[in-house]
Amino acid sequence: MGIISNHWIGPYFLPDNLNGESYENFLRADLSDLLDDLPLILIRDMWFQHDGCPAHFRRSVRDWLDTNYPNKWIGRGGPLPWPARSPDLTPMDFYVWGCMKSFVYSEPNPVSSVEDLRERIVDAANKMRTTLTTGVVKTGLRRRMRQCIRNRGSHVEHEL
Repeated sequence: MGIISNHWIGPYFLPDNLNGESYENFLRADLSDLLDDLPLILIRDMWFQHDGCPAHFRRSVRDWLDTNYPNKWIGRGGPLPWPARSPDLTPMDFYVWGCMKSFVYSEPNPVSSVEDLRERIVDAANKMRTTLTTGVVKTGLRRRMRQCIRNRGSHVEHEL
């Protein structure tokens, strides 16, 4: 999943065994479909951010990002490096995954299969679409950034 302004992207289910080739295929073949419904100004002005997982570091992935998001992507080996120990500062980590887990696992019955889990994730994403606003993301991010500055760059999640 992703967030651009106050728009949800996805969910999209990557392969169980993600590698550089499958991630590059996602970027080349599927990402543009996920962005189709966005206003063109958002796509033009957006920054692409991913973390430092090995599949994201593949040379051909970085080349593709350099071509398609020149000087506008954040990640290991990119024009703006992924900051060390930064999950506390990313909306996906501080907002989306926790909220997603609370929706997915709030049902009384345990997850019974991979397909059941995927259905719950899609349902949770649809519920979350109604609650996401730019204010939710910006307010949380500002609060975390201020705390990170007070902590001289160290983790902040335990203090919020």
